[in-house]
Amino acid sequence: MNFLNSRAIRTQIPTAPLWLGLAGVLPFLWGAISAWNTDISRPIADWLGPGFLGRDLQLTYGAVILSFMSGVLWGFACKAPKPKAPLFFSLSILPALWAAFLLVSTAPMQLVLLISGFVVLFCLDVMFFNYGLTPDWWLKLRGLLTVLVLACLSIAA
Repeated sequence: MNFLNSRAIRTQIPTAPLWLGLAGVLPFLWGAISAWNTDISRPIADWLGPGFLGRDLQLTYGAVILSFMSGVLWGFACKAPKPKAPLFFSLSILPALWAAFLLVSTAPMQLVLLISGFVVLFCLDVMFFNYGLTPDWWLKLRGLLTVLVLACLSIAA
């Protein structure tokens, strides 16, 4: 699959999705900062509780985002041609299922599993894009956000 086709490269990301997408990365960034520097995060832990820090925040928020993205992909699946629609609807629920199993898992590598979930999500983004189900700017936005999220998760992992 060639996901760097001219349609993806020449299209500018609209301002609202870009800024809102970047704002959505902030909890991942705070999770990375608070996992990396516990001194800076102590006042927040005392004020809001440890669930708003590091690994716990990234796991919870990451599961929410994977579930949200399942809904986005479901919406794109509505545009799929009738013979392929069942495939795209089925694929669209994978990130939410991944998130649910991740949260109930007791695996010591939960953050690695979350990272894997975002990699799989990007692969789904590429597939939906290549079938013409997304806006032209979709892969540019998703590529940028995925790189930022994976960098933040890698710091805490």
